[in-house]
Amino acid sequence: MSYIHTINLWEVPLYFAYRRTNDTPEHYRGTFHAHQGIEILIVHEGRGKLIIEQKSYDLAPGMLCIFQPYHLHHVQVELSPEQPFIRTIVHFEPTLYESYFDKWPVLQRFFKHIHTESLPEPCIYHTGDIKPLDSLLSNWEISVPLIAKSDYFEEFSLFLVTFLRAFKQLWEQQLGPPSTPKLLRKPHQAERMLEWLNKHYKEPLRLELMASELHLSPYHLSHLFKECTGSSISDYVAAKKMQQAILLLTASELSIARIGEEVGITNSSYFCKMFKSQMGITPHQYRKQFHHNLNLPLG
Repeated sequence: MSYIHTINLWEVPLYFAYRRTNDTPEHYRGTFHAHQGIEILIVHEGRGKLIIEQKSYDLAPGMLCIFQPYHLHHVQVELSPEQPFIRTIVHFEPTLYESYFDKWPVLQRFFKHIHTESLPEPCIYHTGDIKPLDSLLSNWEISVPLIAKSDYFEEFSLFLVTFLRAFKQLWEQQLGPPSTPKLLRKPHQAERMLEWLNKHYKEPLRLELMASELHLSPYHLSHLFKECTGSSISDYVAAKKMQQAILLLTASELSIARIGEEVGITNSSYFCKMFKSQMGITPHQYRKQFHHNLNLPLG
């Protein structure tokens, strides 16, 4: 049996589990599955098999794996109290974070490599000393419960940049930097939908146009998007607008009304109402809080 495993990465834009442990079969049910976004798996302890797109890998401590969007995979673990399966998972939707890597071209190249290109191998072994990475993950586990919803994108993006910088060093020690010319992998239908929405999210949502350009019926389009992402198309567009608004509030001096226009909401009052319903505070309060935290003048 295989299925699309939905985790709503719009509601919590980065899923994180540190040293999750299973030691009895009844508490672990591995099945073939695929899912939205990129999942990075770090194996601390465990023995068994990992199957990715019909290829088998031995599960071993120190192993690092990248599951690209909608790649079918299955973990088969030999479990006992003496031999538990302990792993850390970092899972995120890459399209939500692309703009945060603009100022880091070398890291951005790696970010795009693990997202859009065909990887030489999805797993590596003998990664050497991962203590600095483990320390980062341990500290992040303590921080996550303390993050307010209004700070999600800022804090998650800062963590992701730091995490991928450390992860990149371990990964490229084994496989080297991305090759040129690059070989792009074939995107899943859901990724094509996300790409379309990322280009058109500022415009009024026209489901018929989207369906026509992606060669799907409107019903099939909506149903497949929900099945693959756990979110409706309208909820994704709203989350995308809010993410871009947060970027503009923190990285520009544009007025609140202009920021609303920049994300496709021309009615300033509606923009403020929508922002508060999503983030818990108004755009003005968000900007004021951000500058206060950095001890910056409001301009």
